[in-house]
Amino acid sequence: MQNASALFEYLAWRLEVTGNYRILRHLVPRHPTPVPAGCDSKVGIIVDLETTGLDVAKDEIIEIALVKFRYSNSGHVTGVIGIFQAFNEPSMSIPTNIIELTGITDQMVAGHKIDDAALENFAADANVVIAHNAAFDRKFAERFWPLFKHTHWACSATGIDWQQYGFGGAKLSYLVTQSGLFDDAHRALDDCHATLEILARQLPATSTTALGALLDRARRKTFRIWAENAPFDLKEALKRRRYRWNDGRDGRPRSWHIDVAEDKLDAELNFLRHEIYQRDVDLYYHEITALDRFSNRG
Repeated sequence: MQNASALFEYLAWRLEVTGNYRILRHLVPRHPTPVPAGCDSKVGIIVDLETTGLDVAKDEIIEIALVKFRYSNSGHVTGVIGIFQAFNEPSMSIPTNIIELTGITDQMVAGHKIDDAALENFAADANVVIAHNAAFDRKFAERFWPLFKHTHWACSATGIDWQQYGFGGAKLSYLVTQSGLFDDAHRALDDCHATLEILARQLPATSTTALGALLDRARRKTFRIWAENAPFDLKEALKRRRYRWNDGRDGRPRSWHIDVAEDKLDAELNFLRHEIYQRDVDLYYHEITALDRFSNRG
């Protein structure tokens, strides 16, 4: 079998070096391994959730998957520690569109309940929790498990400028393919494994892994600026600058807002005063860190 694998790799290499072919290799999940003696590493967790819908206030989780891994200070993945996966039967039937999207049926989740104590014990020592859509996953996770309210979070979709490194988008399936891999399944645990593999790889034309770049950005403070009562006829100018609208239902201002890096704060405040309000005005903004980024508080 080893000789066959070596032969296939040789044939793949011969095709690739022509410049006329790209070979996709099957994504093989990393399995848990013992922690080496004297290993000085940190603990990360990748999480993915499937839910009955998008409303954090009323929809329910039907599946959760977590992959716990070790990583070095330089941002290199050094091994997988453990895996957690569980179904949860919701209080209502799973909507048809969710079944079509996830492949999870009422029969699959019948009688299942997530063991809250086991999950919290599994995640208790994490230095960082990563999701490929953290703005979605964190809100659901911290609603059901308070532990996640007090953990540093990072988003592998938005926390890396994928286009800067030659990727045309941040969709997970696209990143997998562009990294020379393919995966037949797309359930929660499969997506966790895929996310870990993408983060473990070195970014093109750099000496940095995707995980290293993600952690570097996650550690930096950002500031959310609220353009409250901005003139309606200037909304297009705000949209062009990538401001987003908040409808106020979450208890935060009913207003346009934007998140900026600390070194961009003064420039953005000046833009609002000179181009939007056209006068000196007090503007509301607040600091965001990885402890509250993507949360209901952020």
